[in-house]
Amino acid sequence: MDLLITIILLLLCLLISNIISHYLPSIPTALTQIAFGVVMALLFSEMEFELEAEWFLLLFVAPLLYNDGRHFPREDLWKMRASILGNAIILVLLTTIIGGYFIHWLIPSIPLAAAFALAAILSPTDPVAVNGIAKRIHIPTSVLNLVRGESLINDASGLVAFNYAVAAVVTGYFSIAEAITDFAYTFFIGAVAGLALSLLIVMFRFLLRKQGIHDVTFHSLLQVLTPFLIFIVAEEMLHASGVIAVVVGGIIHSLVSERTETLLAEEQVLTENIWSIVIFILNGIVFLLLGLNIPSSIVDTVEDPSLSNWLIIGYVLLIGAVILGIRFFWSYLFSIYEYKTDKAKTSEKPSIKHILLVSLTGVRGAVTMAGVLSIPFVIHTGQGFPERSLILFLAAGVILFTLLAATIFLPYLSKNSGMPEINDEDLLTSAKKKIMIATIDKLYLEMNEENSTAAYELIDEYKRRIRQLNQVARIEEEEPRLKAMTEIRLRALKQERNYVHQLLNEEKITEEVFAIFEKSLDYREEALSTNMQAGTRFLFGKAIRSWKRFARRQRRTKLDRREQIRIGKEIQLNSIKSAISYLEKWKESSEEKQWIQVVIREYQRLVDRWEKPSASFNEKIQEQKEELRLRIVDQQRASIQQMYEKGEMNREQAKDLRRFINYIESATLYEYEE
Repeated sequence: MDLLITIILLLLCLLISNIISHYLPSIPTALTQIAFGVVMALLFSEMEFELEAEWFLLLFVAPLLYNDGRHFPREDLWKMRASILGNAIILVLLTTIIGGYFIHWLIPSIPLAAAFALAAILSPTDPVAVNGIAKRIHIPTSVLNLVRGESLINDASGLVAFNYAVAAVVTGYFSIAEAITDFAYTFFIGAVAGLALSLLIVMFRFLLRKQGIHDVTFHSLLQVLTPFLIFIVAEEMLHASGVIAVVVGGIIHSLVSERTETLLAEEQVLTENIWSIVIFILNGIVFLLLGLNIPSSIVDTVEDPSLSNWLIIGYVLLIGAVILGIRFFWSYLFSIYEYKTDKAKTSEKPSIKHILLVSLTGVRGAVTMAGVLSIPFVIHTGQGFPERSLILFLAAGVILFTLLAATIFLPYLSKNSGMPEINDEDLLTSAKKKIMIATIDKLYLEMNEENSTAAYELIDEYKRRIRQLNQVARIEEEEPRLKAMTEIRLRALKQERNYVHQLLNEEKITEEVFAIFEKSLDYREEALSTNMQAGTRFLFGKAIRSWKRFARRQRRTKLDRREQIRIGKEIQLNSIKSAISYLEKWKESSEEKQWIQVVIREYQRLVDRWEKPSASFNEKIQEQKEELRLRIVDQQRASIQQMYEKGEMNREQAKDLRRFINYIESATLYEYEE
């Protein structure tokens, strides 16, 4: 029961952290989740959630890296193979050796082998936190691909180096020849195991289909279980690198999927949806667990009277700076080497800004924490592992240091980088809005007397989506249009008010009915008064109207409530028609015919609703809405193709938008089956 409550609390914190990140985009979601984990550990001190390296690698690292292997662009992977392998293997070894010697020199109480272990576990990078930062700033694609590519391998190389260093401390024995041999075996057999097991699972799935087992839910579940099966076989049976095995398995899966995605479209869509949920949960819980384990890992060090808190914080800053410094110098030297040896001259000349971006994106994360927590408590002599609590504190501190450094400095480095300010998310949002507007125009063309109610409901849906997209990214080009639309609506509202006043002056309505309409018109005008000038006019007008109501109060008469409602509906309908007539006349002489017509359509929709009141649920209207949705799908796809041909988006963005349209179409056609 305690475990179940802990899992539910983690999921709730995961949801809350994402809500907070929506309102505080400058703070990466990963940092918010770490903070939530720390708070949970402090509030629920009795809650224990040990982070064992073996199950952490199986439950979190295996599926995350498998998914990265599935989606990593293979052309970029091959093009950047030298950089990726250099960072994933050579840089890990350099970090282990140089960092180890520096840690031992800085803190002599940490033996050299233990210092190597700490430096080795600090070498793997975690691209998840960087991805969160990259959503709000522009980081060059080449830098992101390098970080993602090296993380596919450096988890394995860092863990192997870490395990050998820990073994040297525990047993007091180390052989460089055995280490190199075992390192090569781990990598090679891990890759072969990933290749063979992936192909076996693919063959098994096709064999099941030949036997008539086509259940897409079954096959999707088998795909999700694949990385766990590969990791267990590689680690437990072959004693190879399960990390390398799942990465290779993910790449093989993507190769097979490309050849079968049109034949197995339903399975592909379902599997991708399942994976998106799984990855969202795992990525979030990784950092929550990291935060949960920070207090317990640093408490012994903080309570140690022989160590000043400021001193150990200084250790963290120095070690973190050296770890990033090693990455900086390696990246700079390797960039110069690539530039000078590039005969095709496709490589850009190395710049300090680019090297700093590569260095700061090397954020350390959950693999580092999981590894350092697996350090044993005692060694072969029966004594405690030397400075274990201090090593835990230093690892946790360096993780936070690299994450904070990336959060603070990457936005500054990404500014004025010569790249467009609008990122892919902004472009996609703008394109979606254009599709929505084209869809609304198509709905007006498809509208007839029979399906007008359904059409207006659909138009409302698409307008709500446009408003939601506007809240995400307000594009400055729309401001003049919004201002013009507001002015048109205010003038139409004034015409409605004049009509109601005329009825009152002619004594065709009572003061009580008039007050109801006056209050409603006031609310609408207040909502439209978005600037100071319009707001001032509204306040003065409201004061004058209040004085007139007070002067007429003595001659107010009472009417039956039902009669008031009937009269009210009739007046409302006639006032709307009066506004439409006014707008039609204005449109003839105005230069803003397009926007006036939009407001006229809004009023016509109101007339249609008043004259044809709809029930809470009408099956016929729902069927008409579904038919209209399917009719406008072709228009939406045509709009995407036009924008793609005009160069307003690239191929990947067009694919994302087509996928967006496919989701809407799938939801329309979906029927639940037992």
